[in-house]
Amino acid sequence: MTEPTPGTVRYDVNEGVATITLNRPDAMNGLDVATKEALLDAVRRAAEDDDVRCLVLTGSGRAFCVGQDLKEHITILESSDAESLFRTVEEHYNPIVTALATMPKPVVAAVNGVAAGAGASLAFACDFRVLAETAGFNLAFTGVALSCDTGSSWTLPRIVGRAKALELLYFPRTLGSAESLELGLATTVVPAEELEGEVATLARRLADGPTVSYGAIRRSVEFSASHDFAESLAFEGSMMTLTGSTEDHRNAVDAFVKKEKPVYRGR
Repeated sequence: MTEPTPGTVRYDVNEGVATITLNRPDAMNGLDVATKEALLDAVRRAAEDDDVRCLVLTGSGRAFCVGQDLKEHITILESSDAESLFRTVEEHYNPIVTALATMPKPVVAAVNGVAAGAGASLAFACDFRVLAETAGFNLAFTGVALSCDTGSSWTLPRIVGRAKALELLYFPRTLGSAESLELGLATTVVPAEELEGEVATLARRLADGPTVSYGAIRRSVEFSASHDFAESLAFEGSMMTLTGSTEDHRNAVDAFVKKEKPVYRGR
């Protein structure tokens, strides 16, 4: 087990489960430059660590993440370096969400409070979104006359459909946990006091499972979203070859024959 790292982003690993916690509770985990840089480092660290078999992303305090830190945003906007604001998508948001969405291991968003703007987009890039009953989403971009970012133009329509995505992006409002569940934005909704336990159970199940298989399925689903049927079949074949050569596959087949429960090692 690693000790949590201090600062605006905490990172710790416990028995194959990495937890990244946005740690600016007084700012509702708003993303200033320092936090975006630390978050990118943490997500890449989890992606590259073979000992990490599942990632949990969450926030501290009463918010998951309210997106861009607007106080810092205004300060930079009024400075001589205003152009740097519009490099942050390329330098920070795109690399963060790409690493989150493409890592070959399952990712869970533990949405403890409001997730707005880029914060909502980060949650949408995860495989599972477990919401506290008090949590919700807000696609806040047009509220400050900006376009959407952090992958929400790609992820949101694939969750709720194009028409609903445009409605939510054009006319932002807070979607409570019940509506989020109905729309498919939430995988599970639990009372706030049960969130930690629910996420821990799910993360443990994922980390103990055939994680190379999960990663291959994750990659196949992403690939199919932007390729035709024939190309997707070919990619599925490559992922089947990959998983078929793993120790986990051989052990699982052997356990099936012996009518035993397989033990997966993620390799």
